Amino acid sequence: MSKGLGDKLVLAISSRALFDLSESHRIYESQGVAAYRQYQIEHEDEILAPGDAFPLVEKLLALNTALKQQRVEVILVSRNSADTGLRAFNSIQHYGLGISRAAFVGGRSPDPYLAAFGCHLFLSTHAEDVRSALRAGFGAATILSGGARRAASNELRIAFDGDAVLFSDESERVYQQAGLEAFQSHERQSARELLGGGPFKPFLAALHRLQQEFPEEQCPIRTALVTARSAPAHERVIRTLREWNIRLDESFFLGGLEKAAILETFGADVFFDDQAGHCEKAREVVATGHVPHGISNEPQL
Repeated sequence: MSKGLGDKLVLAISSRALFDLSESHRIYESQGVAAYRQYQIEHEDEILAPGDAFPLVEKLLALNTALKQQRVEVILVSRNSADTGLRAFNSIQHYGLGISRAAFVGGRSPDPYLAAFGCHLFLSTHAEDVRSALRAGFGAATILSGGARRAASNELRIAFDGDAVLFSDESERVYQQAGLEAFQSHERQSARELLGGGPFKPFLAALHRLQQEFPEEQCPIRTALVTARSAPAHERVIRTLREWNIRLDESFFLGGLEKAAILETFGADVFFDDQAGHCEKAREVVATGHVPHGISNEPQL
C-alpha cells in the first residue's frame, strides 16, 4: 500500500455515501448524464443533506481536533466530474468538514487511485466499485441506506464481523462447505494457528494506533467484534488478535444469534459484515456497510 499521506488513517468516501444525493441520482437513472449534469449545476448552491456515512466521517475528523494534529484524512472520491462535483464541495464547506482532497474520475471507477492516497478504507454506495476495491486489496464496503441512527455522542463506535472481514474466509469456507460440526472440529484443531488477515485488518490496525495516542480512560474510539462464532471457535480469534497486537474493546461470540440487538446496545456508528442477510437486519438499527468479500459473495454454481 502506498503511503501517500504518511501514517494517517485514510478514508476514501463517495459523494453519495457522504451526502443524500437520492434526487439527483434518480434524474441520472431516468434521464441520463446530460440531465444529471444540468440538475447539479442548477442546484450547486443548495446544500446537500447528510448521507448515511456522514456521522462516521464527522466523528473521524473530530479525532484531529482531539489530538491537536492531522491524524485522519478523508478524501472525497467520485464518479462525477469536478464540474458536477462542485455541489458536494460547497456542502463540505457548509458543514465545516475538514476535507480538502478529492478525486473526480468522470464516470469511471475510482479504485485505481486508492493506492495513490494510501487508503485504509473505501466507502461507497456503488457496489461494483466496492468489489473492485476489495479485489485490489483494500478494505471497502457498500453503505446501505435506512436504519436508525444512534443518539448524538462524541464517542466513535465501530463494530466488525470476523470471518471474511477482519479475518480471511478460510474458516467460513469450511462451515459452508462441510457444516457446523466440521467447522468446530477444524477450529479446535487449528486453535493455535493464526487466522489470515481479512480486508479490514489494515483499517482496524490504523484505528488501534489512533486509540493508543489517547489516555486509555479518555479514548473516544471504541471497537467491537460481533461474530456468529461461539466456543470452541473463539480461541483462534483471540490468539490471532493477540499476535497482531490489536485490542478490540468488546467482543461478542453469538453462536448464531441475531446481531441486531447487540449492535443497537453497543450503539455502533457503523457495522461491517460480509453476509447480505446479516446486513439487512443490522441496517434497521445501525448504519451498515456490506463487505462483498469471501465465499458468501461468490456466485452459486
